[in-house]
Order: sequence, then structure tokens, then C-alpha cells
Amino acid sequence: MKVRFEAVAMATAALLMVGSISGSVFAHGNVTPQPVDTSALPDVPGGNDNWITKNPYRADPAVYAKAQEIGESGYGQNCARCHGLEAISGGIAPDLRYLDVKEDGDEWFINRCHHGSVRDGKVYMPPEGEILGQKACWAIRSWLDKVHTDS
Repeated sequence: MKVRFEAVAMATAALLMVGSISGSVFAHGNVTPQPVDTSALPDVPGGNDNWITKNPYRADPAVYAKAQEIGESGYGQNCARCHGLEAISGGIAPDLRYLDVKEDGDEWFINRCHHGSVRDGKVYMPPEGEILGQKACWAIRSWLDKVHTDS
């Protein structure tokens, strides 16, 4: 077991050295949310001052499809570094494909997107709602509905 631990430690150190040489960073650390272009989506009732708890884009299939397209891009820019590409977590943060679908998970999702998550003074997820806005958060939620899995 000791040999295996040492091998893993050496491999990790090598990856970190390669990352520092190439300028890449292999941890999520401090990140700045990237703006998401939501201009193709209708405004959300309440704007950014009054956060709603139900995805407003599901009511119209064409708008929902556009929201999913925008949400996929928004997820890739803002969520994938912790939650994994295609929402498949590598262990840093929860695998978002397993969120409750549709309205069952909307309120939890939008609260987490807006306020983040802090436990015992540790920031597990930064609050991104004020920067991304409600439209982008709902677009990301729409895309997560599309990639949801039950297994």
C-alpha cells in the first residue's frame, strides 16, 4: 500500500510541475464567472431583483431549446471546471446530471446558483447569481435537464 501511495504522490507532483511549466492550473481555486450572452432569451419575470423558483423557459419548447443551447455554453464557461465536462463530475463537486429534474429540482438549483454554498465558513461554491444573472442560471438549468440521468 505504501508503494502505491508513493506512486500516486509522485504522479500528482509531476502533473503539478507540468501544469506550472505550461501555465495550466489543475485546481479550481479562485475563479471569475464568465458572462453568458442571454440576449436571445426573453426576460425572466422579476428581472435580477426578484429571483423566481421555477424555470420560466420550459413553457415554450422553442425558447426551452434555445435556453438549453445557451445553457450548455454557460455551463462550459462557468461550471465545468468544478462539476466536470458534460456535467460528469470528476469528484471535486457534485455530478449535476443527478439533480432532481424539472420543477422538482428548480428551487434548490436556483438558490445554489444565486447564493452559492458555504459550510462551516468554507466556500464550496461561490455565489454566481449576481454576476451571471437569473437568465443565465435558468439557461444552465435548462441544459442540465437535457443531460439528466437516472442511473
